[in-house]
Amino acid sequence: MAGVSTAARATSAGRAVWARCWSKPKRGRPASSISTPATLLDEIRDAGLRATASRVAVLDALRCAERPLSHADVVELLHGRGWDRATLYRNLLDLTEAGLLRKATLGDRVWRFEGADEAGHAVEAHPHFVCVGCGAVECLPGVTMTINPPKHVPRAVKGGRVEIQVRGLCDGCA
Repeated sequence: MAGVSTAARATSAGRAVWARCWSKPKRGRPASSISTPATLLDEIRDAGLRATASRVAVLDALRCAERPLSHADVVELLHGRGWDRATLYRNLLDLTEAGLLRKATLGDRVWRFEGADEAGHAVEAHPHFVCVGCGAVECLPGVTMTINPPKHVPRAVKGGRVEIQVRGLCDGCA
């Protein structure tokens, strides 16, 4: 893509993922919450990162996902776009460090990533459902849980910096 600016490539990459992800409405996502390639570029730049085509595509893919995605999921989703696994992994870490993504570990030693401030993924932490049969992971953004810790618990619990998992069988495994 010689002669094409980084912003133009990033916008093009964002449009491709955006078209695939948003071709039909997602449950619980108002149309006003959909990020456009231009707003993604601005968010990435505002976070102090260069708005590369791969970062735009990764952020957009995570924002339109209805569940947290692993690195392998992102690689599969963006397969054929010309980015290697290492680039996509570095983008996941950079976007997480910049506060645009959130990283969750669900006990299986696989990090999963999700958008940090779109309507489908509330800014505040929310629980995840993990199927013990097939390993499927789903966000539970409408579920609220209150923790009333006793006196002698770690500071992280008192500060609300915890991950809550609900484990059980999904409808397909039940």
